[in-house]
Amino acid sequence: MRQEFHGRGFDGLLVQPGDDGYDAARTVWNAMIDRRPAVIARCRSAADVAAAVGFGRERGLEIGVRCGGHSVLGICVPDGGLMIDLTGLQSVRVDPDSGRAWVQGGAALGNLDRATQQFGLATTAGNVSHTGVGGLTLGGGMGWLAREFGLACDNVVAFEVVTADGATVRASESENADLFWGLRGGGGNFGIVTEFEFRLHRIGTAALLADYFFSPAEAPAALRRWRDLIADAPTRATLTAWVGTSGEWPFLPRELRNRPLASAGFVWVGDPDEGRRLLPSFSNLGNQVAERVERLTYLDLQSMDDEVHRHGLRRRYWKGHYLAQLPDASIDAFLAQGTPDADPDRSMLPGASLQSYGGAIASPSDDQSAFSNRDAMVEFVAAAAWTDPAEDEQRIAAARRVGAALEPYASGVYVNVLGDEGEEGVRRAYRPDKLARLAALKHRYDPDNVFHLNHNIRPRAGSAS
Repeated sequence: MRQEFHGRGFDGLLVQPGDDGYDAARTVWNAMIDRRPAVIARCRSAADVAAAVGFGRERGLEIGVRCGGHSVLGICVPDGGLMIDLTGLQSVRVDPDSGRAWVQGGAALGNLDRATQQFGLATTAGNVSHTGVGGLTLGGGMGWLAREFGLACDNVVAFEVVTADGATVRASESENADLFWGLRGGGGNFGIVTEFEFRLHRIGTAALLADYFFSPAEAPAALRRWRDLIADAPTRATLTAWVGTSGEWPFLPRELRNRPLASAGFVWVGDPDEGRRLLPSFSNLGNQVAERVERLTYLDLQSMDDEVHRHGLRRRYWKGHYLAQLPDASIDAFLAQGTPDADPDRSMLPGASLQSYGGAIASPSDDQSAFSNRDAMVEFVAAAAWTDPAEDEQRIAAARRVGAALEPYASGVYVNVLGDEGEEGVRRAYRPDKLARLAALKHRYDPDNVFHLNHNIRPRAGSAS
């Protein structure tokens, strides 16, 4: 196999069962995933990626593409197939004068943030630094800068892509514009992106985090007031809310740890003194039992949750929705977490969060890119994480109940938080006419559905314009 790969001009590293590093290479974020690829191709260039795609197709191997490995389904790891590993492609080049960054397809968000923050620049990225730039951006890319500057996909100027036929093409507004449209929100359906060109923004290096904590009894009134702040909040602020069982968090008094709580607050990127002007509105949400107001660097903000999201550490499952509105009943459902108030055992419930949208996310027309649901007011996610395999069934069932409780208020779903919903989930992520356009685009660039280990859009002939 090695000889055949290298005969195609492959200059990367091949890893097979029994080789040193094989188990580490197949380990991903969700510890429930234990699949064994027949071969892992650790690529160093776009040419390596093209060679790997050609080999996989010729051999009839199922192809998965790994960047950050943060999919809850672990879909980058094909059992008995070919995993194309992009983690050797992590270079980030920044031109501070033009405000551009060229980011290879295997880079993590931390690679991008560290390179751009040297100049006080950034572009929208998620909030766990070992998340892959590729997976995040291709699905849309929510982050703390999105309300001010748009989603990660809105800030892409151009893509370099290896398509299913092994060709390397450029996609931008002026080159392969249909592909450029589809890559901004259509996920990994249309090819393997080996380089992104991003637009950067001058944000400085500081941030402010504010969270106010409430008892279950005080939480409904507090979250209603929090909701009413969303419409007029500055776009530099992303409003956040959470409900669950607190951990051993040092900012909480000991008597409040490992107890049911809710929180409401915001994240501000930029001058913390400007962000502090919002504090009175949030400190008056209700009778809080604790607060956390912290100035920190943008890099610290982006990596503060890295350890709890370490690969292979916890078993994971989640459910998510977009909500175009947040009526009182939806807040009650969010706080109840799909469980009757009288139920004393909430230890198996997932933590659930809300994050505000609007601003620059909602500014483009829905037709501008494949990304959908720009009218969302908030994104909801219920995320379960545990270590004991014996708890799998109970944890997953609890997360599903929380998701089901919010579903009556949902307007759609973010493709990057889809889990095991299959085709039904994909239909919720895109409106019917957009999904038809995406299917036609898939037919043009990947008619054989080579890249199907994703939230798959099946190829269908039609108009992709």
